[in-house]
Amino acid sequence: MAESIAWVLVIAIAAYACAGGTDYGAGFWDLLAGGAERGRRPRWLIDHAMAPVWEVNNVWLIFVLVVMWSGFPTMFQAVFSAMWLPLALAAVGLVLRGAGFALRKPTRRLAQQRVYGAMFAVSSLVTPFFLGAVLGGIASGRVKVGTTASADAWANATSVLVGLLAIAATAFLGAVFLCSDARRFGADDLVDYFRRRALVAFAAVVVLALIALPVTHHDARYVWDGLTRGLGLLLIIVAAVAGLATVLLLWRRSLGWSRYTSVASVALTVGAWGFAQRPYVLPTSLTVTEAAGAAHTLRWLVIVTGIAIVLVGPALVLLYRLDTMGELEELTDADTGAARTPGDNV
Repeated sequence: MAESIAWVLVIAIAAYACAGGTDYGAGFWDLLAGGAERGRRPRWLIDHAMAPVWEVNNVWLIFVLVVMWSGFPTMFQAVFSAMWLPLALAAVGLVLRGAGFALRKPTRRLAQQRVYGAMFAVSSLVTPFFLGAVLGGIASGRVKVGTTASADAWANATSVLVGLLAIAATAFLGAVFLCSDARRFGADDLVDYFRRRALVAFAAVVVLALIALPVTHHDARYVWDGLTRGLGLLLIIVAAVAGLATVLLLWRRSLGWSRYTSVASVALTVGAWGFAQRPYVLPTSLTVTEAAGAAHTLRWLVIVTGIAIVLVGPALVLLYRLDTMGELEELTDADTGAARTPGDNV
């Protein structure tokens, strides 16, 4: 039962990496879009593409936290004790990012739009970096039960590389999805704009992954061994093939299928990490069985998770499908209560 819940946790992390990661990637390109005039069109597309689903994507993060503290309380305590600072910074980034995105659109004053836009864009880098740094610290075995908080737990070579990889992967996902969104919204001038950025982001992922090879071999040997043999290696190979397929599809402008292959490349990489860590939740000090909560808690967690999948799962699938098909309408100024006042756009 503990093993099953652990895989539910891995799947939920993969879902958040893909769904939330796409939003973070959009924020990355928002940051690099340029000044008010030059970046007006890309930011317009980002606002329209993210609006229907950005709040829903954070459901996956909440689900991860609930499963983690309910099913594996020992792991939860160890991670949050040793990594409270990067997790706190990620949480601050998450809040500021949401506030910036929500407030930028109804705001009509250009100066305020810039402030809220900067909050949204910068936080879209801060949050995935620190979440990736936490995963890097865990993978390198720096988090154990009783480990006190220290910079070494998350400011080491593996953590920094995983944090940078997280930013690059989200930038890749964001650009791929924005290519398809540009075509869906009739913004043909932005299709190639984001297509080029998706290719650059994929190149950055490849470069960072190559740099990470010798680092993880030395600094995260247990996970390295798991990623270079068995199911871990198989999933990494399939993830690489999916990534290359995405590049080919983008090159051929088959934008619809590129979404699926890009998501598969990221999700399979997370899955490979899960296989590489087996049977540990904290390599090499805490196994899944040792970290699991009481048996009755696990039973209730399985029941509640099953109910959530049955009730919430179809709704999420429908929401994502409707969004992909362009059936969800954006909020108007009347809906948000926004109104022009003297000095707007100044």
